[in-house]
Amino acid sequence: MESNQKSGDGLTGMQKEASLRALIQRTGYQLLQENGQRRYGGPPPGWEGPPPERGSEIFVGKLPRDLFEDELVPHCEKFGKIFEVRMMMDFNGNNRGYAFVTFYNKNEAKTAMKQLNNYEIRNGRLLGVCASVDNCRLFVGGIPKSKKREEILMEMKKVTDGVLEVIVYPSAADKTKNRGFAFVEYDSHRAAAMARRKLLPGRILLWGHAIAVDWAEPEVEVDEDTMATVKILYVRNLMLATTEETIEKEFNSIKPGAVERVKKIRDYAFVHFTQREDAISAMDALNGKLVDGSPVEVTLAKPVDKDNYVRYTRGTGGRGGAVLQGEYTYTLGQVYDPSAAYLGAPVFYAPQIYAAIPNQKTHLLMFHVFFQILEDVCQKNNWGQPVYQLHSAIGPDQSQLFLYKVTIPALSTQYPNVHPFTPAKLCTSVDEAKVHAAEHALHTLGLQTEGAEASAAAVAAFPGML
Repeated sequence: MESNQKSGDGLTGMQKEASLRALIQRTGYQLLQENGQRRYGGPPPGWEGPPPERGSEIFVGKLPRDLFEDELVPHCEKFGKIFEVRMMMDFNGNNRGYAFVTFYNKNEAKTAMKQLNNYEIRNGRLLGVCASVDNCRLFVGGIPKSKKREEILMEMKKVTDGVLEVIVYPSAADKTKNRGFAFVEYDSHRAAAMARRKLLPGRILLWGHAIAVDWAEPEVEVDEDTMATVKILYVRNLMLATTEETIEKEFNSIKPGAVERVKKIRDYAFVHFTQREDAISAMDALNGKLVDGSPVEVTLAKPVDKDNYVRYTRGTGGRGGAVLQGEYTYTLGQVYDPSAAYLGAPVFYAPQIYAAIPNQKTHLLMFHVFFQILEDVCQKNNWGQPVYQLHSAIGPDQSQLFLYKVTIPALSTQYPNVHPFTPAKLCTSVDEAKVHAAEHALHTLGLQTEGAEASAAAVAAFPGML
């Protein structure tokens, strides 16, 4: 990749040139501008060895556009030693409103994040600060469901570099098939970014199929002190027919009466224990055990502090923020419909932002028309099979609500601002959410969905691509 690195010390002609020169003279750090960002340090003077551990970087947003390192660095230095500051810059010499600051260790980063979030850096200007995640994982959808993990791993290594692992989940309805997607783990963020660019729709086919590719939402990181209090287990890869009673009986077999309650949602469940030590014992004993013929995966559920579950993921454009209910809410793990793909880790949407659709049969029948129209349009235009990504939320009344995003492989580059297509309503059933997402995608594409004319309008909307 070509570098737009400036010659010399890179300071000549910059805004606040004198102040920036004074900063680097005081600290001995270098300031280098390349590829749309300006890097202060990375490494700093005298640094030896590898970069700081993951978790040492924070995202600093809501920066005034004329604020630079001479102002930002002194504020950050109060909380620890700085390894690097990367400030995103535009062509006019202003910052883009955000920067990444890496400290010597993650404890310093954590302190800085708490102290600088909502800090008034100028009169009336509050910073938005959260953890930065160096994402190394991609979501790849549109994979034939008959492909095994080994085949997918071999194919991904053939077309991209730096592949470490692929994560594939069996279908909830048929454990011999995958769910039409995989998560691909790379050895670095750069390798993942290069792979994502290479795999963009229209550039490559896998097994003769169009694919959908995007950054996967990384798993939420929870501090050790919080995890040490967890007494809820997350159980996945259950059979659809497995009941809550069966799960409770299985987990109570380790110690009778230890289970407080069980909540099952499709092919995964939460098992609540009265005592943490009983939860740990059950996890160790039952992880990998066959339940109704399916090997289950049992882990501790990860609670997310509502005050800290705001994070910027490098490479995702900030996707993943949420408003949560109660003191803690637990990540749902992988929430899947048997025919659906899910984009990374679960996202909880604030139920108050969306209006749930009434679960009425008349609405559902009408929505199924939209679902079929979208399938037909994609098939006729060779856009690839729509990939439905299921998200879940807990409503104010503790009911389960659902929302689907729709990815159409061949259109992700044509409609980057609205893709994946995301409706603004939560539904009370999975089926209803899926067909409503199809209706939203059709509306976004400018297709009519009124009555019997909808199908003809859909086919006629793209005459040059049929």
